[in-house]
Amino acid sequence: MSSKDSNALDKLDYSILSELRFDGRKSFTEIAQALHVSVGTVRNRVARLVEDKQLYFLARADPIKVGFRAPTSIHVTIQPSSLIEAAAAQIAEFPEVTYLALLTGDSDLEVDVMCRDLEHLSSLIADRLHKVPGVFSTRTYSILRVYKYAAPDMRLVSGDEG
Repeated sequence: MSSKDSNALDKLDYSILSELRFDGRKSFTEIAQALHVSVGTVRNRVARLVEDKQLYFLARADPIKVGFRAPTSIHVTIQPSSLIEAAAAQIAEFPEVTYLALLTGDSDLEVDVMCRDLEHLSSLIADRLHKVPGVFSTRTYSILRVYKYAAPDMRLVSGDEG
């Protein structure tokens, strides 16, 4: 499968992604055994998924346990709307930003950040975010507790919802 066909995942690709969902460090040997295919097949499929930018590997630390005491979601309104792309590009460069998305509805952007404490958060919003050209208003939502934080279930798009 070439990069041109990168959206055309097959059942085996989805099965491999499902195996990696809860443990991205799972060995190719374990995946191959679970799926009844060769280790080489798994290795080649994973390499292609990474090359096609359909799969990324990262380590996710528990933010609270490592010192981020002020995880926050900020909804940002940009005016004029012609500045949305430029504002998003500038905000994406902030090291605190862990998620940035274009929204429909009352706000233009959702910006999730990890800050050490409320002072850090306050400084981020007042001294940097509000100085981005086009930022008109912000609404800040403190995250008090996370009940679920997971990779998506591949069965929802693979046709194996069973």
